Amino acid sequence: MPRSTGDGPLAGIRVLDFSRILAGPLATMVLADLGADVIKVERPGTGDDTRSWGPPFVGEDAAYYLSVNRNKRSVALDLQTPEGADTARRLAATADVLVENFRPGLMARFGLDFETLSAAYPRLVYCSLLAFGEDESEARPGYDIIVQGMSGLMSVTGERDGHPVKVGVALLDVITGLYAANGIQAALRERDVTGAGRRVSVSLYEASVAAMVNQAANHLLGGIVPGPMGTEHPNIVPYQVFDASDRPFVLAAGNDKLYRLTCEVIGRPELADDPRFTTNEARVENREILIPLLQGEFSGQRMAHWLEALESRSVPCAPVARLDDVFASPEGSATVQAVDDPARGRLNLVASPIRIDGQRAEVRMPPPRLGEHTAEILAELE
Repeated sequence: MPRSTGDGPLAGIRVLDFSRILAGPLATMVLADLGADVIKVERPGTGDDTRSWGPPFVGEDAAYYLSVNRNKRSVALDLQTPEGADTARRLAATADVLVENFRPGLMARFGLDFETLSAAYPRLVYCSLLAFGEDESEARPGYDIIVQGMSGLMSVTGERDGHPVKVGVALLDVITGLYAANGIQAALRERDVTGAGRRVSVSLYEASVAAMVNQAANHLLGGIVPGPMGTEHPNIVPYQVFDASDRPFVLAAGNDKLYRLTCEVIGRPELADDPRFTTNEARVENREILIPLLQGEFSGQRMAHWLEALESRSVPCAPVARLDDVFASPEGSATVQAVDDPARGRLNLVASPIRIDGQRAEVRMPPPRLGEHTAEILAELE
C-alpha cells in the first residue's frame, strides 16, 4: 500500500487513529512527527470534537484542534453504517498500529476490537486509551478536569487554605498521551523481534495518579496527606515564587550550596549558618520561619535586580512569564514552527520538542481539514 514518504525513525509505519480530543491525538502526533503515516478517522460532518472547541478559530477549525493534529491525513467514515465499519476494517489490514479512545465495548460493535483484529492481523499493535478501566461498567466520562479532581492533583494545587484549583492546561491528557506513545513504540520494538503485536492500554486515571510522583510517595511511604501550598515545594526550601517590589519571580535553590549563595546575594549570609536552615531537611521543617525572612529581603528591590544578582551566582531563577512574554523571548520564539497551509494560510504552531541529531521533526502536512484525504486514502485500498 502507498505510504506517505518522509524521514524519521517511524517512516514506513502506518497508524490508524480513531481517537479524538487530546490524549489520543497528542500520542499519534508524536508518532506522526517521528515519521509515521497517521490516518485520522473522523465522523462525517463534525469530526474530532476539538474542531469546534473555540474561539479562536482559523478557518473552520479551532486553534485547539490545530495544536495536536499536524502531519496527519483525515478520512471521514461513519462507523455506525456497515459500509463505514467495513472500510475501517479494511484500513486496519494496512496498519501497523491502531489507536482508539472510545468507551469500553464500542469498538467491538464495529468489529474493530483487539480480539477480532489481532486474530486476522497478528502483527497489529493496538492501543486503547481509557478513562478508568477496561470494563463497560467503568465507562464514565474521562475529561481531564474530572481526573484532576479524582487523582489528587487538584487537592495539592492552589493557595494554602484556598479553593481547589485545576492546572491551567489539560496536563493529565498530555501525560496520558505521552505514556501511550511510549508504550506503542515499545510494542513496535518487540514486534520487530517476535513478529507479534500487542495490546497497549493506558488509563487517564492511572496515568494521572502515576504523575503525582513524589506527592504520592510522600503519602505511601511517609503517611503525609498533602494539601495545596501555592508555589512552594513539599520537599525543597526555598523553591517557590517570591515577590520583588514590582513583580513575582521564581527561585529554585535546590540544594544547600544554592541556598548559601542565595543568602549571600540578599546580604544575609548569617541565614546560611543558622542551624534552623543549614540543611534542606531543616529548612523544610522551619519553612514558616525562613520564607518570611527571605520575602522581606526580596520585596526591597525590583525583579530585574534579583534575577541579575542570582544569575551572576548561578542560582536558578526566572520571571513568571505570560505567554506573550514567552513567545517574545529568544527561547520561546525558537519553539515556534511556521506551517504552510494552503487552505488556512500560515500557521504558527509549537514545534515538537524532540530533536534527533540536533534536527527538529519535519512538518510534512498541516493539520488536515475534515475528510480532506478521504478519496486519496480509499484509493489506496483498491
